[in-house]
Amino acid sequence: MPTIEQIRAARALLDWSQSDLADKADLSQTGIARIENGTNQPNSKTLDKIMGAFDIADIEFIGATGVKKRSGEIRTLKGADGFKRMMDEVYEAAKAGDNNICLFNGMPEFFQKWLGADGWYAMHAERMQKLNTGFQLKIIVKKGEKNFIASNFAEYRWFPEDLFKNKTFYAYSDKLAFIDYEESDVVIRIMDQADFSESFRVLFNIAWNSVAEKTTKI
Repeated sequence: MPTIEQIRAARALLDWSQSDLADKADLSQTGIARIENGTNQPNSKTLDKIMGAFDIADIEFIGATGVKKRSGEIRTLKGADGFKRMMDEVYEAAKAGDNNICLFNGMPEFFQKWLGADGWYAMHAERMQKLNTGFQLKIIVKKGEKNFIASNFAEYRWFPEDLFKNKTFYAYSDKLAFIDYEESDVVIRIMDQADFSESFRVLFNIAWNSVAEKTTKI
């Protein structure tokens, strides 16, 4: 868990105010101030929120004192909590106005399985729908798929079944995520590398425009 000094240093590295951190971590500014001045000892849930906010911003804590900005590294997230953290990153990218977010080999049943049990996906869909930042989300799914769970804020196209693979790729911000659905787990590997993310989007858009076909709405 980060120390008070690391939290302060991470904010400084990102040029975040206490209010910025509170907003990103879904906490109060007063609560952040009390943590940083030592008058309030945060519980594990609060620290998880703070670490999650910094993780989305690509901040890494090193030992008991170090802080650095990740660049060009690959992170591995697992399970429902890891999946939710990645989707928080997608939301932040859309909130910032990313106008070319791409999801290839989308499998909505797994999104619902890992994100929907407690209504979390419904919350995510609602916040995405409310954005008015000019972001675009394009999703390629297998031919015949009609479970368009993101239809309120995304456009779908079908991909030929013989070319479809059960491996999902998500490009957003400067990141490229590889999502692997295992029998009892989901593993997400996220590459923070703008060149790779942009190169994937070029290939995605070729497939989108030349191979994928428009879906039949239901």
